[in-house]
Amino acid sequence: QVQLVESGGGLVQPGESLALSCVASGSIYGIYVMGWYRQAPGQQRELVATITSGGRSTNYADSVKGRFTISRDSAKNTVYLQMNSLKPEDTAVYYCNLYGDYIGDYWGQGTQVTVSS
Repeated sequence: QVQLVESGGGLVQPGESLALSCVASGSIYGIYVMGWYRQAPGQQRELVATITSGGRSTNYADSVKGRFTISRDSAKNTVYLQMNSLKPEDTAVYYCNLYGDYIGDYWGQGTQVTVSS
């Protein structure tokens, strides 16, 4: 089993920055991908960014490219999402995800990000 705990959400004004963290614990091994997804009210959950276990490969949604940066600290089993130049349309619940072929598919409880003036 794997547990994911997110932190760092909150209320910010448009143009401001926010950083999210996700700490993974439990039986983590092999090759896996960690990432951030988000879900706005009435919308489907969508990918924001992912990073491989080695940290060499990242992937971003077009809507956040150039504004968001995903990174990881493998020693701490932690993945980060630095969000800059936030827009009202970034408002959503942000979920941390870990997926590995041998580990399984796990989700955090979510953290609310609200961008409003």
